[in-house]
Amino acid sequence: VNIGEDPADPVFYISDLLPHLAARQNQRSLAEGIKGEELNILIGSIPYPEKGLKDPVKLKVLQILNEKYGIVEADFYRAELEIFAAGPARDVGFDRSLIASAAHDDRVCAYPALRAELDTLHPTYTTVTILTDKEEIGSVGNTGLHSDYVRHYLEYLAENAGVSYKDMIQHALCLSSDVSAAFDPTFPDVYEAGNSCYLGKGCVLTKYTGARGKSGSNDASAEFVGKLRKVMDDADVSFQTAELGKVDIGGGGTIAYILANLDMNVIDSGIAVQNMHAPYEVISKADLYETLKGYEAFLKNA
Repeated sequence: VNIGEDPADPVFYISDLLPHLAARQNQRSLAEGIKGEELNILIGSIPYPEKGLKDPVKLKVLQILNEKYGIVEADFYRAELEIFAAGPARDVGFDRSLIASAAHDDRVCAYPALRAELDTLHPTYTTVTILTDKEEIGSVGNTGLHSDYVRHYLEYLAENAGVSYKDMIQHALCLSSDVSAAFDPTFPDVYEAGNSCYLGKGCVLTKYTGARGKSGSNDASAEFVGKLRKVMDDADVSFQTAELGKVDIGGGGTIAYILANLDMNVIDSGIAVQNMHAPYEVISKADLYETLKGYEAFLKNA
């Protein structure tokens, strides 16, 4: 089900108070300004043409869903229909050097990772690309990376090749593909300018993430970083290194530590993003291209 990307599709709407009646709302803190229970979505207003019904507008909407998708009301017990703020990806700037889109984090990392895997036809070693689920809510469930499904898959891979799983995993090298926060000159006080990534300066390598420094983080070894640097330099890939904001301001985490717990070498790599976690996020076309080049070089030569 995909509604809203075709220009002929309808869109959906969440209403808010008009400023004339928002005096009490304006007294809320920024963290409380938008409450989940207030995000009610307008999806229709025409009633079903039959008198005496309890919810005639609801019934009319259900009729439309049934005719178009074969859905009945009971299907909502299990349906994963989600409504989110989105729009078509657009070029940004007079020079069209940037891309604004919903959910760059992490579609903009999954795309070059998958492209590199599909385009690398004769790698030196066996390559695996994992597109995993639930990262933003803690990598939970049997489709999140805290599940053992990746370990089980790699064990089957080793068994089928007749090699030791332990030997294989100890020699494995991994890029954990996730975005990083691009330096924003509007809010320079939360960034360390000398340790930030920037739009247009290439693929981002992050030796460690975490909060207040390295807390909750993977920390890539010096040997692995050195090897990866050579791979990137030999392939003429533009890359930059960064951490996520000032040490004492906050920080962020990725799933790299989960893979590192399997006993493989892991480093975070990805693309610099401005306006992260907003309905529209911004990345550089040059960074996307260099990241694709970097992933291809890694799969071929690491």
